[in-house]
Amino acid sequence: MADIDTLEGKVVLITGGARNLGARVAEEFASRGSHVALADVEFPAESRTRITVMNNGPGRAMEFAADVRDPARVDALVSSVQDAFGPVDVLVNNAGPFAMDPFLSLKVEDWDRVMDANVRSIYLLAKRVAPGMNERGWGRIINLSAGSAFLRNHSVYGLAKSAVRFLTEELALELAPRVTVNAIAPGQIAESAADMNVFDPTFVERATRITPAGRLVTRAEIARVMVDLCSSDWDMLTGMTLALDGGARMPRL
Repeated sequence: MADIDTLEGKVVLITGGARNLGARVAEEFASRGSHVALADVEFPAESRTRITVMNNGPGRAMEFAADVRDPARVDALVSSVQDAFGPVDVLVNNAGPFAMDPFLSLKVEDWDRVMDANVRSIYLLAKRVAPGMNERGWGRIINLSAGSAFLRNHSVYGLAKSAVRFLTEELALELAPRVTVNAIAPGQIAESAADMNVFDPTFVERATRITPAGRLVTRAEIARVMVDLCSSDWDMLTGMTLALDGGARMPRL
């Protein structure tokens, strides 16, 4: 596997990159000199300011509108990124809408939306960019799972994030040894606590209480781990789902 000590000039494609965690991950890669392609279905006005700031640093960033559930749009997205920056070296599959309605009342369209954006998109994008990574001798695929993968009260979202763990392992086997594939499974993210309270006003308090670290993980911490996974120091880590939850998922009496 090729040695890499810098991310300068590396092309990083991040799905769900317009806001929240995806935007913070983009900032982290751009700060290391990467060319960052932010893909999302739409971009809020504040995204333009973020792009400007990233382009004033050592890296470069561009927005690419795309629905990563659609094979044709995935093909167009990757082609556009290649035209702008070159072949994709690092793929961060961050897109992942949430739903937690009970299965017996869950709408079919919500099932499709959550499963397709969280799982199908990884398959479509990996299928598109992994062959090139293999040909060039190096690549990283980082998928976003979630603490919900280890719970049984988040319905189709937990199911989707469990599937991400399985798909991560399968892709790691298929793409070895030149490409590593890992997943990050954050617990409740501190900056997203208000969003979660809309669904369950007690969840954040309970999540904090059962976390041995005594606090929730931050977007910056997750972003730094994703960048670290691209280092040659982590060539031997593949097929793993790293739980960044301060120990919350550990079983206890």
